[in-house]
Amino acid sequence: MTTQALVQVLASGLLMGLIYALIAVGLSLIFGLMDVVNFAHGEFLMLAMYATFGLVLVTRLDPVVLMPLVAALLFVLGAAAYLGVVRFAMRAKANQGMVQIFATFGLAILLQGAAQYLFTPDYRNVQNTWLGGRTLELGGIFLPWPQLFGAVVSLAAFGGLHLLMSRTDFGRALEATREDQGAVALVGIDRNRVFALGWGLGAALVGLAGAVLAIFYYIHPQVGASFALIAYVTVALGGFGSVAGALVAGIIVGLVEAFTAVILPPALKSIGVYALYLAVVFVRPQGLFGRL
Repeated sequence: MTTQALVQVLASGLLMGLIYALIAVGLSLIFGLMDVVNFAHGEFLMLAMYATFGLVLVTRLDPVVLMPLVAALLFVLGAAAYLGVVRFAMRAKANQGMVQIFATFGLAILLQGAAQYLFTPDYRNVQNTWLGGRTLELGGIFLPWPQLFGAVVSLAAFGGLHLLMSRTDFGRALEATREDQGAVALVGIDRNRVFALGWGLGAALVGLAGAVLAIFYYIHPQVGASFALIAYVTVALGGFGSVAGALVAGIIVGLVEAFTAVILPPALKSIGVYALYLAVVFVRPQGLFGRL
């Protein structure tokens, strides 16, 4: 492999890795807050992509412009999912963990089935976007503008999330609830309100990722499943509940996937990711930054 080809693979893996990190961070945030794995996370991503597609048709605006609106819609969806489903699952008297798993898994099936009924299984894509099909060339290295834009959005989202968690009262309430859910009630923090806002924030982050993916990726009812699987691996690799771990693990996953696609046929590019995850499970089961 030439130096130029190596740099091209590194750049491609880095850009996709940052997008994977953006998809996964909401999942990690929710788990760190509540110890609940959202098995409907991929379906949230799918709905964000459909929302972007529908808003483009209605408003004739570019997905870049519509991104904040998509994130806001997903925030509402995430908060509603907690208030309408997860909150009641958490009240189970026995086998609470299994009840939570089946509740979010059932929500995933419901959302996917509703999407298939309403939108049909046909593949769709957003056409004539500002960034679609455009490439930036730097010294013989080709960087697709949609992935480059997604990487910038990812870094901005992680930076904003860090500021939110460290500089605001809401962020401090989130951290306090993550540390001790029982103690926060003693200082007047409404745990259910924090949980609802946390689910909304996690869904808004995946909404940003969905708006980015809609620029260059096809949209169909099962599109969230493959990305959700990568998100689960990313969260487990980085450490359950670790926001920084999601960022680092997303980059690692993107790089490993890119190099695997060079060594093996592209259809088998996920093998390297899962092999890496299995290695980490044996060496460090809590993940790179986890405390489990």
